[in-house]
Formats: sequence, C-alpha cells, structure tokens
Amino acid sequence: MKKYKSTTVCAIIHNGQLAIGADGQATMGNTVAKSNVKKIRKLQEGKILAGFAGSTADAFTLIDRFEEKLNKYGGNMKRSAIELAKDWRMDRYLRRLEAMMIVANKNQILIVSGTGDVLEPDNQIATIGSGSNYAQSAAIALKENVKNLTAKDMVKKSLSIAADICIYTNHNIILETID
Repeated sequence: MKKYKSTTVCAIIHNGQLAIGADGQATMGNTVAKSNVKKIRKLQEGKILAGFAGSTADAFTLIDRFEEKLNKYGGNMKRSAIELAKDWRMDRYLRRLEAMMIVANKNQILIVSGTGDVLEPDNQIATIGSGSNYAQSAAIALKENVKNLTAKDMVKKSLSIAADICIYTNHNIILETID
C-alpha cells in the first residue's frame, strides 16, 4: 500500500465508542500550506465517519463517491467500501487519485485504498498517512495498557505523539466520535 505524506489519521473503537481524528496540516512539497485542514467528515447523518490522507481534492472526490455508494447500498459501510475500492481500481479517472481513507462506524473500522484494499484491522485501531506508524504504535500501547482512557483520549494522545515525531503532522487535531 502506498504511504501518503502530509497528514496522520487515527481511528479507534474502545469500550463501545468510536473516535477518529486527524491533524490539520496540509503541505505542498516541504512547505506547510495550511495548518488547520478538516480531514474528517460525518456521513449518513453522523453514523459513519471518514478520514483521509493524500491529495485533498482527490480525497473529497472519493468521499463523495463513497457517500453515493452508501446511499445505493442502504448505508452498508463494508459493501460500500468494497464497491468503491473496485471502482477506484478499475475506473480510468479514479485510479489516478492519490489518497487513502479510513471509514468507520461504532462497530467497524475499514482502511480503503486505490490498490483495491479494504482492510479491517484486528485490534480496532487504524492509521493512515505520514505519521501512521507513530500514531499506531502509540494507540496500541495506550489501548493495551491504559484502561481508563476513552477512545477519544487515545486518538488525541496518539496523534499528539505522532505530531511530536513526524514533520508532516501537526498538533491542530480535529476529533469526531460516535457513542
């Protein structure tokens, strides 16, 4: 799977709560172009959250297409993600898009990529973007060892740790939750 720079997105399901967050940094080459981009979207009246890494315009296109699939398949997130991944891989226009997405509801997290991947993580933690390895390591450690944190607290701390290490990740964190 191609790794996209310029952001970090982290999603965790813990104790019946879904939290997804992203930093706000957008870069052009090695320059920060904007520091407060909102990379998390609420879909299906707030029942599904989507976060993206990669080209912003490409990601918005993919989120729009994903929402169309959700409407077509009655809000079935997994089926919609699979159908989007198929289109993304096969369509001449879509296959040129450079982005990745995390889509999630209160029961399931999926990573969707243009290579046809629809992955459901084993530990209900998903990360994408430049700082994804840092955020994922922190999230796993927090989820396994700090029982009194909420999913929101874990996402916020994981993204903060990633921002301390990754130059493409900043501390302007946007968080959304579903209980």
